[in-house]
Amino acid sequence: TRVDLINIVEAENGREAVDRFKSEKPDLTILDITMPELDGLDALTEILVLDPLARVIMCSAVAHESMVLETLKRGALDFIVKPFRPDELLRTVLKYFP
Repeated sequence: TRVDLINIVEAENGREAVDRFKSEKPDLTILDITMPELDGLDALTEILVLDPLARVIMCSAVAHESMVLETLKRGALDFIVKPFRPDELLRTVLKYFP
């Protein structure tokens, strides 16, 4: 199975992630919960205000059940625990890009 990615961009913090989302309009956004300036949950909320159909997967090294549920409640498609293997990430992405 293969996913064709045209463009991958990264951001150093949550504020930049939202700004990059505005300018790049990605098919998929992966956000870490813990980021400077604007955390991942707030970045998720801002992104979904900009585009309610945005596809966002959250990740974190700390995966308390309450945190995972909060990200899903706020509109994330999925949550993946770091560190993750490339095949784990691919499997998660393929659920939303069959």
